[in-house]
Amino acid sequence: MMNVTMAQQMAKKDGFIAALDQSGGSTPKALKLYGVEEDAYSGDTEMFAQIHAMRARIIKSPAFTGEKVIGAILFERTMDGEIDGIPTADYLWDKRGIVPFLKVDKGLMDEKNGVQLMKPMGDLDALLERAVAKNIFGTKMRSVVNAANKDGIEEIVAQQFEIGQQILAHGLMPILEPEVNIKIADKAEAEALLLDAIQRHLDSAPAAQQVMLKLSLPTVANLYKPLVDNPRVMRVVALSGGYSRDEANQLLSANDGVIASFSRALTEGLSHGQTDADFDATLAATIDSIFQASRAA
Repeated sequence: MMNVTMAQQMAKKDGFIAALDQSGGSTPKALKLYGVEEDAYSGDTEMFAQIHAMRARIIKSPAFTGEKVIGAILFERTMDGEIDGIPTADYLWDKRGIVPFLKVDKGLMDEKNGVQLMKPMGDLDALLERAVAKNIFGTKMRSVVNAANKDGIEEIVAQQFEIGQQILAHGLMPILEPEVNIKIADKAEAEALLLDAIQRHLDSAPAAQQVMLKLSLPTVANLYKPLVDNPRVMRVVALSGGYSRDEANQLLSANDGVIASFSRALTEGLSHGQTDADFDATLAATIDSIFQASRAA
């Protein structure tokens, strides 16, 4: 059963979602940007200990509260970890007032029809049961559009909604993330096709059922306003997708009702070597800028 207080916060409250869900493939890059080189750790266990320490430092920072950060997306190992002896999801909600989500996809398949579908998730039901037991509110799963290919985009949206139904059956809120690669030449055309496919799938969903959507910042401002206004959508959030934080904030401000769910743009400027005072001041300024862009939207 979905937590009503968390649902109200996600649906109504000003703020944005922090994406703290770098997985195995993207962790070394995230650590390097944070100032931790690959020779500072050996093997996956030490690598994940380093990224957990980074995430814990962010989560415990004074500015990282539900006042401006209304949700946070966790990697599976982060969900399984603890902060000050408290399970991460419980720490987020009980100590910081932030709604916890879990990244559930296992990465991307090779490109076909201009898209990369999600790899099979054979153990998804077991993972969702663990997520429920750990007081997770919802999930996030990512696939990627690399071309304005109608068949491919239809396939990617169908997969997102099909697995979304499986997630809803466990009482969790799915964030569907069919990301459009911001570097492709036909990005605007791909986004128009994506909007059409998402709207058709929403139209055939049960009237009382809601999902969330995480989408690339569109070429045409307010393209996704019909999704923001759709009663079957709890919230539309945007990924930074490779834009700098300033670019992402500027684009976000032009899209009414869309809020941020930034990963790299959130941690931009943070460094392992910073004093706690410098780290906290940098993060506070970042959070405020993303909050203001989300609120302007």
